[in-house]
Amino acid sequence: MKSSQIIPIQTVHLFPILDGLLIELLKSLTEEEWNARTVARKWTVKDIASHLLDGNLRALSISRDHYFGEKPENINSYQDLVDFLNQLNMTWTNATKRLSPNVLTQLLESTGKEYSEHLETLNPFDNAIFSVAWAGEETSQNWFHIAREYTEKFLHQQQIRDAVGKPALMTKELFYPFIETFIQALPHTYRNTEAPKDTVVSLNITTEIGGQWNIIKKENNWEFIDSFKGDPTSIVKINPQDAWLLFSKGMPPIDALEKVEIVGDKNLGRIALTIIAVMA
Repeated sequence: MKSSQIIPIQTVHLFPILDGLLIELLKSLTEEEWNARTVARKWTVKDIASHLLDGNLRALSISRDHYFGEKPENINSYQDLVDFLNQLNMTWTNATKRLSPNVLTQLLESTGKEYSEHLETLNPFDNAIFSVAWAGEETSQNWFHIAREYTEKFLHQQQIRDAVGKPALMTKELFYPFIETFIQALPHTYRNTEAPKDTVVSLNITTEIGGQWNIIKKENNWEFIDSFKGDPTSIVKINPQDAWLLFSKGMPPIDALEKVEIVGDKNLGRIALTIIAVMA
């Protein structure tokens, strides 16, 4: 993957690292841990491992081999797309209940390597095969699509680790690109929020593995801004553990209110708690 431009969020080099940690984790699990319930609603650890395999296989089929298989029909809204993806996920996890944990792990190991190799071949600034819809984009560049795929792999492995009480993926190297990608949904989250022009909202993911992101109200939209005069109208502070849960539907915004700190305009700050950076 070569380009003279600067890739806004670089993640392609992290896929082999994340996959290596996943395989090591799965090989260490007991039968009881494979069947443990997770924060992903009705999914067990085994279901999530199966879903990760589906992600590898579908991505290779569609992006590398240009084979779409099941195509969505009558998609007239964002919700229609979410419903279609939920149906795909359900049929796959039901079918793969017949696969053993050992088979799932072996398939994840081999397909993960193939998928990482494929991502290396993509020009980061070409248009991606799918847009990042939760960020409000109708067309996305490959670097953003790849970063979104990285968040999928990070999130689902984190859900497994959370369910079985294994060490989290909370390092600067792995967590920061994940949360930075999720927060690309921030301007879109505020798209219907009225505020005076030049109003600034800051979202602060605390500790050394986090960071701060700011958006500013323009005439007709909200945009990211690196520097500005004065103080933000609202500052939202949230720790990394709560952030990954909240922005992936693992924690309701009403519960997050008890955990976050909002400095300044609290009503404006609460909007940030409704970020959703997953599709299904």
